[in-house]
Amino acid sequence: MTMEAIAPAGKAAAAKAAGDARQAAGALAALALLAAAPFFASPYTLTVLGTFIAYAIALLGFNLLLGYCGLLSFGHAMFIAIGAYTAAAYTKLGLPYLELTLLTAMAACAIAAFLIGLFCVRYTKIFFGMLTLAFGMTFHSFLFKFYNVTGGDQGMRVGRPLLAGFDFAGGKTAFLTGPFYYYALILLCLFGFLAWRIVHSPFGLQLRAARDNPQKAAYLGVEVHRVRLWAFVISALYCGIAGVLIGVGVGLADPELGYWTQSGNLVFMTILGGSGVFGGPVLGAFVFVFLQDFLVAWTEYWRFVLGAILVAIVVFFPEGLAGLLLRLRRRES
Repeated sequence: MTMEAIAPAGKAAAAKAAGDARQAAGALAALALLAAAPFFASPYTLTVLGTFIAYAIALLGFNLLLGYCGLLSFGHAMFIAIGAYTAAAYTKLGLPYLELTLLTAMAACAIAAFLIGLFCVRYTKIFFGMLTLAFGMTFHSFLFKFYNVTGGDQGMRVGRPLLAGFDFAGGKTAFLTGPFYYYALILLCLFGFLAWRIVHSPFGLQLRAARDNPQKAAYLGVEVHRVRLWAFVISALYCGIAGVLIGVGVGLADPELGYWTQSGNLVFMTILGGSGVFGGPVLGAFVFVFLQDFLVAWTEYWRFVLGAILVAIVVFFPEGLAGLLLRLRRRES
């Protein structure tokens, strides 16, 4: 290889390293702000931030399926509901240990996703989406109709759990905006790092290969169906964790958590933030949660406004908000 060929490659690698360093610095700054929020934000704002953290965890997993594997699911709210109802079941059994609840929810979501995925991952595009939608709506009907088991449209109460075996003093608001908030933030850091490692592993490379050219990937030895199945299972695990956090934050496991519109919200947040960037869906979750909170208080037509924003993002900024920020940064440099 000549020196002329080596120089551009070296510059590209240096630019990529600099970009990764800037993204890491931005992520650390955002986490520092989230960690400091209880010292200056109102209790209401902290509860909204708690909802954002839960959805951010769900979207880190969901983006593995949509952004890196190229499979669009309209049924992932089912796994959020499984997480919430697992928390409700442990409340009913008198076992308020959050770690046990999380592990059980993850196991339940993994088993459900594995069985459902065996049918779904053989298809792509609209066929995959419709199959996941069908399974999601079937599960929602179960939650809604089997009143004696799930509480029907009344849902099931989710009690205050123990964190690492400790019962912290104070009322519900103090618990949610203090110990539970930091517990959720730690989970976001841990599972965010795990998702980053998955994306930058050989498995992550196989995901992108199966997304971009499945025939060529299969020719090179990638087991496309297996890779898609594991992406589906991992994304379900993340949604199950989010479901537990949402259930504890709201204090209720409700059938509407598994409705197809909740799956649509996951897709909305991912596209809004930018599925092509690792942290894009997290940005989308932040904007969506706070924008929805503002619009609901401002107008009864908030769904119309959100729909218009989605149309504008798809038409004018197909890479999402994160992609737009990266483009502006490249122009400045």
